[in-house]
Amino acid sequence: MKPLVTIIHDTRRAKANGNYPVKVRVTYKRKQKYYPTSVDLTEAEWGKIHGERVGKELKKTKDTIYGVLAKAQCICDDLKVFSFTVFEKLFYKVRNIEGSLINLYKDYIAELKKEGRISTASSYQCSLNSLKEFKPKLNLEDITVDFLKQYEKWMLSEENSLTTVGIYLRPLRALFNVAIASGLASVELYPFGNKKYEIPSGRNIKKALTLADVGKIFKYPTEPGTTMDKAKDFWLFTYFCNGINMKDIALLQYKNIKGDFISFIRSKTENSTRRNTKAISIYVNDEAKAIIKKWGNEDTTPQNFIFSILEKDMTPEKQYTTIQQFTKTVNKYMDRIAKDLTLEKHVTTYTARHTFSTVLKRSGASTEFISEALGHSNKRTTESYLDSFEQDAQKEFAKKLLEF
Repeated sequence: MKPLVTIIHDTRRAKANGNYPVKVRVTYKRKQKYYPTSVDLTEAEWGKIHGERVGKELKKTKDTIYGVLAKAQCICDDLKVFSFTVFEKLFYKVRNIEGSLINLYKDYIAELKKEGRISTASSYQCSLNSLKEFKPKLNLEDITVDFLKQYEKWMLSEENSLTTVGIYLRPLRALFNVAIASGLASVELYPFGNKKYEIPSGRNIKKALTLADVGKIFKYPTEPGTTMDKAKDFWLFTYFCNGINMKDIALLQYKNIKGDFISFIRSKTENSTRRNTKAISIYVNDEAKAIIKKWGNEDTTPQNFIFSILEKDMTPEKQYTTIQQFTKTVNKYMDRIAKDLTLEKHVTTYTARHTFSTVLKRSGASTEFISEALGHSNKRTTESYLDSFEQDAQKEFAKKLLEF
């Protein structure tokens, strides 16, 4: 859908000299915004401009007005993805965010917050903070292959891991794509990709536990009703329920329970993959049902949260900080349990997700099945989860070559 661009004589309010401003009106999805042309006319002059005979002076004025209109129309035609924010940057001649990649970050972060995507906004803010620390003033044209290599070198010198480098650079790459799609930058400037700068992925550290380790956690004695007892139960709930993360657990409502199954849309993919959004279906085993019964809200009306982690009237920002704190608490007590059990690996809620996928793989489940269970939109993401398993499997298969 393309915006409608017209020129209008805004007679809603006269200026001190009795003239009315001529403006460009842009209409998009029923929203209208007005932009000045620097021309003011009386109603009589506006009428003459549209007459058959236009005097010399008014002819110049008419050319000025329609020159501005043509400029606005060209900007709208060039934009692959229209937004008033981008239109205004170009209309007021702020090309390539003249100056400020930071403004592009800030605009996008503001949009994410409006949509309630606080976690993603936080990721972009961390990326922005890191870039500003390296170089306070940045234009899009500054982001070259050499700049990215220097930035990576600086981050590593600051004792950041390759994984952190990737986390900070992916938002920058995404914003560069937005700028190209919006006409704010040319594709020739794009510094990412094959034979240019490739964002490091970091080493894949084994996060999955063995079934024996999970069994130890399951049998670990905790005093009923304590924070440690609750932390253990919610870690196990993640493991039993397809590796569901803490945010999705917190957002579960009783309407998501359908018999022996829970059906829900991952909050992570609800906004980013709207065209291919697919509900995850989880079989709720007896252990998971017991956790719901133990920690679930007594009010089981469909719209009520299953667990009392969040409250209905919380803002997205408050939801985000509450879930972060809840996750931190679960991880704190799971770390204590892991140390008491002398488990070799660091145990977090993320470990439960990796363990779920690895146990399925070891049980013979296909990568496609595991990908669907985890709610991944891309099979490559699932494969990265299973990397450590594949290496272990290769070692086991190699041993079998000697079993003669």
